[in-house]
Amino acid sequence: MSNVGTPRSGLLFGLTAYTLWGVFPLYFMQMEFASAVEIVANRIIWALALCVLILAVTRHLSDLRRILADRRQLGYLVIAAVFISLNWTGYVYATNNGQVLQASLGYFINPLITVLLAVIILRERLRVQQWVAVSLALVAVICIGVAYGHPPWLSLLLAFSFGFYGLAKKFAGRHTGAVQSLAIETLLLTPIALLVLLWLGSKGQTHFTSDGLTSTLLLISTGLATTVPLASFAAAARRLPLSTLGMLQYIAPTMQFIIAVAVVHEAMSPLRWIGFVLIWIALGIFTADALLASHRGRRAARHEAEREALEAMTQEVH
Repeated sequence: MSNVGTPRSGLLFGLTAYTLWGVFPLYFMQMEFASAVEIVANRIIWALALCVLILAVTRHLSDLRRILADRRQLGYLVIAAVFISLNWTGYVYATNNGQVLQASLGYFINPLITVLLAVIILRERLRVQQWVAVSLALVAVICIGVAYGHPPWLSLLLAFSFGFYGLAKKFAGRHTGAVQSLAIETLLLTPIALLVLLWLGSKGQTHFTSDGLTSTLLLISTGLATTVPLASFAAAARRLPLSTLGMLQYIAPTMQFIIAVAVVHEAMSPLRWIGFVLIWIALGIFTADALLASHRGRRAARHEAEREALEAMTQEVH
C-alpha cells in the first residue's frame, strides 16, 4: 500500500524541508560574489518561473486568475510578499556576511515572536507557561544584544518579518496552495526585482555571468532552492499533526547554529552562550506547553464525542 498521505510520508517531507532550510547558509555562501539584493532579485524571478512551470504542468494556472480576482486575498498576499522579501534579503545578507548566528537566533525566536504577535494583533490570551517562555526569550535577546554591543537587528528582522508573513498568510486563507501562493507573491515582486537588476546592471554590478557558468547556474538555482523546501513543507503540513510540525521547525535553526560555530567559526562569548541557552530553555517550555495543550484538546474532543454518542444512544432507547 502506498504511503502517500500518511504521517510517515509527512515526516519525510518535513525533514526534507527543514534540512534544506538548515543548510541554506552553506548554499548562499557559494554566492558571495553577488550582493544580497541581487541574489534575492534573482530568487524572486527564478522562483516565479519555476512556480508557473509547475502550475502549467499540473494544469493549475487558472488558480492564479482566481486569486488575482479576489481583492481581499490579493491584498494580504501583497503584504506577505513585502515581508518575505525583507526576510529573504536579511537572511542572505546574514549568511554572506558572517552573521549566521544571528540568522539562527532569528529562527529560534520566531515561534515566540509569532505567539507575541498573536496576542498583540489577534488578541489571543497566553497561558502562564507561554508568558514565561516569551519573557525568557526577551532576556536572552538582551543578553545577546549586550554581547554584540547592539541589539541583534538581523535576528529581530528575520523573526518579525517571518512572523508578520505568517500572519498575512493566515488572513489570506488556507485555500491557496503553497505553489500558487508563492507564484502570486513572486509575481507581485518581479517588477521590483527586474528594476533592481536593471539598476545594478547600469552600474556594472550584476554577477549573473561573472564566474561563467558557475555563477549563472547558482543564481538560477535559487528558484529551485526556494520552491522545493516550501512545497515539501506544504506536503508535510497536510499530513502531520501541528505538534509534530512544531517540533520539526527547530531542525533548521539548530543546523544553522552548528554551521555558524563549526564552519564559519563565529565567536561564542559566555554572554552569547547564556543567551542561546535561555532561548533553548524558553523553547523547551513553549514546546512542552504546546504538546500538553494539544493532548488536552484531543482528550476533550474525545470526551465530547463519547458524550454525544451516549446521548444519541439514550435518545434511541427512549
